[in-house]
Amino acid sequence: QVQLVESGGGLAQAGGSLRLSCAASRSIFGIKAMGWYRQIPGKQRELVGVISDSSRTNYTDSVKGRFTISKNHAKNTVYLQMNSLKSEDTAVYYCNADYGLGPLYTYWGPGTQVTVSS
Repeated sequence: QVQLVESGGGLAQAGGSLRLSCAASRSIFGIKAMGWYRQIPGKQRELVGVISDSSRTNYTDSVKGRFTISKNHAKNTVYLQMNSLKSEDTAVYYCNADYGLGPLYTYWGPGTQVTVSS
């Protein structure tokens, strides 16, 4: 089991940047994939991007070229660098850890609000 806590959310202007952090309560070695998701009230949670255990990354089309996921094993932390922010990036952002063993081994953080003003 792992606990996740996101931080770094807040208010940014369109065109600006924010970096979100996801701190894990234990080593992130062994986690098949760590992902960032976002959700707007009344809509389904959507995948923003993931980083695999081999550090391969994949992003949803709307953030490609603007967002970057990275991780620091020494700090048990995964990051989401968000550049060229748009108002449509406004959402609650959630960190996810997937051990690849089914839903019982998938964990979520409580989320952090990102608001982009135009």
